[in-house]
Amino acid sequence: MEGYFGENTPKLGFGLMRLPKGKNGTIDLEQTKQMVDRFMAAGQTYFDTAYVYDGGDSERAAKAALVDRYPRESFTLATKLCAWMGAHNEQTAKQQFYTSLERTGAGYFDYYLLHALQAGNYTSYDKYHIWDFVKEQQQKGLIKHWGFSFHAGPELLDQLLTEHPDAEFVQLQLNYADWENPNVTARANYEVARRHGKSIVVMEPVKGGALATPPKAVQEAFLAADPDASFASWAIRYAASLDGIITVLSGMSNLEQMEDNLSYMKEFKPLDEKERLVIQKAQEIINGIKSIPCTACHYCTAGCPKQIPIPEIFAARNKQILWGQLEEGKAAYAQAVRPGSTASDCIACGQCERACPQQIDVITRLKDCAVQFDG
Repeated sequence: MEGYFGENTPKLGFGLMRLPKGKNGTIDLEQTKQMVDRFMAAGQTYFDTAYVYDGGDSERAAKAALVDRYPRESFTLATKLCAWMGAHNEQTAKQQFYTSLERTGAGYFDYYLLHALQAGNYTSYDKYHIWDFVKEQQQKGLIKHWGFSFHAGPELLDQLLTEHPDAEFVQLQLNYADWENPNVTARANYEVARRHGKSIVVMEPVKGGALATPPKAVQEAFLAADPDASFASWAIRYAASLDGIITVLSGMSNLEQMEDNLSYMKEFKPLDEKERLVIQKAQEIINGIKSIPCTACHYCTAGCPKQIPIPEIFAARNKQILWGQLEEGKAAYAQAVRPGSTASDCIACGQCERACPQQIDVITRLKDCAVQFDG
């Protein structure tokens, strides 16, 4: 393994997309502070948020739980500009940067990303001159390092890295379940990034939490190999063991998840050969199951004209597909939907599929859910 940009960064990153919520649905700031304290005490330093997370509350929580309570040089903060969600023109797109500075109070960003580039939106960053804009902010000292997060195939990634060779890093969805997934193309994207000499921040290493409770056969394989290791630990260590990784983002939602992650990432050890064989077995099992690869990012719901809770519906269906929990799936579906926002109410407008980072055929999947749940 040769040296690379970010190689000395602690390999566990704190993703602030799924922070703990209180009874009123807002971020539980006191628990978030406790989680930040444990993370920092363990010598971890990388925090990741975005302009669009929780309507801006994620960035505000970063200020209250981190920026206002720790010396600025003791941590690194990443956030993102989304030119295709919440931006209507060049001015409003660029304003996101200044709003993020105000929300976080950080003074500057250690890592700044163009958010969630994919086939249907990457031209917005050209149209609004965002590539040049972030480089201008870097020259002013307001950004230390910049790159982009990516949710498409290797051909587009190769194009973007060829057109923008000065991008210092990319953020990719990498996990053992998606390594050969044709919708995510994790392996191919990883190889393109490394061929261009780019370091990588890993997102969705636990696939939106799905790999914290993998299918029963995968659980059995992991327990046989190491009965004391959590299922999530296999996923996070797998991603962190790849070459060229800056850090692996874990969207921790409570102190228990934080403690589990720190237990094996504070003194991170890459997977050994026997552990890699166990992962290979898990991949073979998962590749044989055709579940819905939803990570519950909720990008699909923001513009849904029928306000259909798509991720919750897919989670209910996956209970049936992955676990054979037919009645539990029906109960979860009944709790998730409201009259007028069921799977059957989909009008096939397609906005969800354009927004989906996982390239899921949402409309077709909703039709299946409607058959299963709405009768």
